[in-house]
Formats: sequence, structure tokens, C-alpha cells
Amino acid sequence: MSQQKVDPITLQVINGALKTIAEEMGHVLYRMSFSSIIRESQDMGAGLFDTRYQTICESESTPMHIGSIPAYLRGIEATLQGGAWHEGDVVVHNHPYHGSSHSPDLAIIIPIFHEGELVGFSGNTAHHIDIGAATPGLIIDVGDVYAEGMLMAGLKLYEKGVRNEALVQMFKYNSRASTQLIRDIEAQVASAHLGVKRFKELLQRYGKDFTFDAINQLIDYSETIMRQKIQEIPDGEYRAEGFLDDDGRHRDQRLPVVVTVKVQGDSVIVDLTGSAAQTLTAYNVPFEGSCKVAAFAAFRKILLDAYTTQSPVPSNEGSFRPISVLAPLGTIFNPIFPAAAEARFTQCNRMIDLIIKALAPVLPERIIAGSSASISFAAYSGIKPSGDYWVFLEVNEGAYGGRPRSDGPDAIDNLMANTRNNPIEDLGMHLPMICDRYELRDDVMPGAGKYRGGIGVVKAQRVLTNGFITHESERHYDVPWGIFGGCEGVVGKTEIYNVATPDDIVSMPSKFSGYASRAGDVMAYYSPCGGGYGNPLERSAEQVREDVLDDFCSLDQAYEVYGVVLDEQVQLDLAATDKRRAQLTAQNG
Repeated sequence: MSQQKVDPITLQVINGALKTIAEEMGHVLYRMSFSSIIRESQDMGAGLFDTRYQTICESESTPMHIGSIPAYLRGIEATLQGGAWHEGDVVVHNHPYHGSSHSPDLAIIIPIFHEGELVGFSGNTAHHIDIGAATPGLIIDVGDVYAEGMLMAGLKLYEKGVRNEALVQMFKYNSRASTQLIRDIEAQVASAHLGVKRFKELLQRYGKDFTFDAINQLIDYSETIMRQKIQEIPDGEYRAEGFLDDDGRHRDQRLPVVVTVKVQGDSVIVDLTGSAAQTLTAYNVPFEGSCKVAAFAAFRKILLDAYTTQSPVPSNEGSFRPISVLAPLGTIFNPIFPAAAEARFTQCNRMIDLIIKALAPVLPERIIAGSSASISFAAYSGIKPSGDYWVFLEVNEGAYGGRPRSDGPDAIDNLMANTRNNPIEDLGMHLPMICDRYELRDDVMPGAGKYRGGIGVVKAQRVLTNGFITHESERHYDVPWGIFGGCEGVVGKTEIYNVATPDDIVSMPSKFSGYASRAGDVMAYYSPCGGGYGNPLERSAEQVREDVLDDFCSLDQAYEVYGVVLDEQVQLDLAATDKRRAQLTAQNG
């Protein structure tokens, strides 16, 4: 069937309508949810998809969620209960070897029918606080995927409008936080139903054929722009290497991450050959639902950034098409079933960090220095006096590297993470926890440069009951890189101590599972600081003085690295500064 050309004005109207539908779906999901990881942190995503599982539109939320739903849909096609879609069906799905990003991210998918014909899907994913894994909330050190909790593949929560009460009862008796789990799933169902309703209204207004002509035109447009941006990169192979701290069990075994970006005309291949073999723990990455999505997110970030792009590019399937990903089977980025794969996020962030590093020589005005490129994902839990569990999931901030025209942002989720912080007031109101400290790091300085690296966060959380802590993070050893003369950033660290004996500090690895915590225990997380961009001697002396006044730079660093001479009253000596900078320039060759 030939596709008719939709006029530009109507195309933009339909594009705006699609974007609004996705945003409204997202708002309904997080506003109706009960657990703070969705309600406050917004660890979720929502959108519409066609029958070829192409992304039509997506909410502005964590990229990992939306980019993965096409993989969920392909997994559902292979596992769908009964093998056919009907009006009134609602599917729940989270199997990491059938397209899921990882098992705690449950997808809710509802088919969209128009005049009796299946025309697409409304769907969302959200991270749930507990699905019955071996440790509360999160899991790292387990031997296979079955230890990650309930696995659902193509199961119908509703079939032809009738709820599957047996499945709901399974949720009730297999989660430590079953009430929140069920209510959050209900919020997902409401969000997806809204997407169905709004898309049907669009189809009724413009007709099915015209609407999908516009959708396909928007997808083709996004693909065209992405290909144009890729074509601006010189053909070639660009390589960068780094490493991960450990797999959560074997503490002295670093895990290599090797990224080779192969640019060929208007397409690109991300080749992960040379990266670590799959681990014996859950520190693996589902290939379809997470690894590929990270590569998509990287190039959208680098090439289609809204601030640097002249006109907005619709967020849809078109931006994925020019990008291919290779990861040998049996490696950390493409594990073989039944390897566990729950703790999969930090590897993806490091992959993006290395894609940026690899492309730095040919995209100096588009890339940044090394970021924290991790995620601090912590699960705190304990037993209430009633005998029930309380479980809390928290995502802590990191920092970006210095940028071509400005400093790296401080204390912010970075690269492919986009979750929000959980208000400490909410924490104190609902959970037996107290936040003792939440501020920028002051124990180290960020990477110096013409534009300095971002400053990481320090978050100290105290638990008031006995329980368990599981923590997934990275970069206690591999320092965020500086670029174009900029200095390296600083690695992160994690400590645990009890308020009764605050000097008895236990240095923790970057990731650990099921630490048995006592009432009064505090976990203090210090996120990595970003690397610097450009020669520190090119940073204005007055800006360095401001940094010292803000405690973003020490007097010693100002003198030794930036070549800025300040007296004890932090007054600038311009003549001495010029002399010192000339001296450092001569020393550095």
C-alpha cells in the first residue's frame, strides 16, 4: 500500500499529540503508584508501539525503560499465553531472556484494536521494589536467573477483560512488599489503558491509514536525521577500554569492558568483543532488553541532544535503526541462559562512557570527559513490629565530566540514568530510616580543567531496625578520565558504620548483597567525581577564585594545578598568577 505524504502542519500536530499521550501515560503511572521508586524517583517509562513493535512515541523518563519495550514485545510474541491477543487482554512480562531489561522491571502491555483490527500496543515498564528475590529489593550474588524472583513471560493479568485472580494471589504470597507491588501494577494498568483510549481518539479523528502514514513519516524523519548526524563522523574504528570493579563475589577480579565503535557511512556498529566473560553472579546484562538499548541511548545523547540540535527530533524507532550492537554470546553483555542478570545497570553506563571516550578524537565539540558512569542503587529493608517487611529502594546521584563549554553538572544522575532523588522528608515519614548527610563531596576535588568535572554526592542513610542492605555501584578503582588536557576525576567509595561507634568504619566494595545491618547502622555512599575538560591553565583566574570560595577547589589545587595565586584572604594576585602559569606551561612542555 502506498503511503500518502502528510503535510508538515498536520504532521507536527500528530507528533505533538503522540508526545502528549506518552507524557500523560507517564504522569498517570508515577502519580498513581505507591512505592517511592516509581512515585518519587520515576524509575519507569511509557509509550505506544505498532504491530511491528516499533516505538511510536515515548515518555521523557529513564531511557532504559522505553528503549527496551520493543524487546519485551518480541519476547511476549514468543511466550504469549494462549498465543493470541484479544480485546480486554493485559499482559505482564519481565523475563530477561525474553526481552526484559531485567527482572524487577515489569512491563504491562495492552493491545490496541481499531474496528476489530489489532493496530498497536500501549505499554509501560516500572521498577518494582520486591519480586521475591533471594535478598530484599535487589540481588547481585546469586547463581542463576531463577534466584531473581518471580519470572513472568507473556502472562495475561487480564484475559478478555477478566482479571486472573490466581496470578494476583501469586503476587500476594511471593513478594515482601506485595501490597505495593499489586498497587503499582494497577497503576501501570491504568496508565496503559489511558494510552489505548488516547490513541483510539487519534485514530477516530484522522483515520487509521492517515494516522499511520504520519507515524511512519515521523519515524523515517528521525532515522534520516540520525543518519545525517552519523555521516558527519569520519568513517573508521574507534576504540576505548575500561574495567569494572568485580562481579559482586570475586573481589580481586577486574572485568574488562572493550568498546569499538565502527562508523560506516550513515550507520554505526558498537562492537563489545573483548569484554569480560559472563559472570557467575547476577552482574550480567540482558542483550536485547538492556545492552542494545544502552547503545541506542548513547548515540541519541551524543548526536540528538535537544540543547544542541536545531529542531527537536521525535523520540521513536527511527533513531534506533542506524545502530547495530555486537556482543559475543557468553560475555557479560550477552549472557547464556540461565545466568542471572538482575544487576545490569552500571555495565551499561560504563559502555556509554567508553563510547563517548572512543569518539572524543573525532567529536571534540560533542563529547564530555569521564563521568561517574555508574549508578548507586541501594536496597534497605527490615522487619516491622507487625512481622511484615519494609523495603526501600534508592538511586543516588553521580556527576558528569567537564563539557566543551561548561563545567560538568554536580550531583546528578548521568548518561542513561534519569531517575529523580527521593525527598528525605518522604523517607522519614514512611520508613524507619534517617538521612544523616546529603550534600556534595568535600573530601576530594573534582577533575580540574578549563571546565572542571562535576562533583559527586555523599549520602549517609541510617536504618533504625535490624535488616539487610544490598548495594549496586561501580568505579571504586577505574578513575573517570580527563580529556584534552583535563585532569582525572575521583573514584567513589562506600562505608558502613554504626552511630554508637562512628569511628569503627567498614570499607565496603562497590557492590554487595544482603549485608546484615543492625539498628543504628549507616551506609555512606560517595559517588565518583567527573574528569576535567581542557587545560586547567585556561580556566579564568577569577573563576578559580570563585571555586575556592565555594569549596569546589582547595587553595593547594588552585596553586598546583590551576596556577592561580591566592592569599589567605582568597584575594587574587594577578601578577603572581601570570608568573605561576608561565612556569607550569614550561614544565608541561
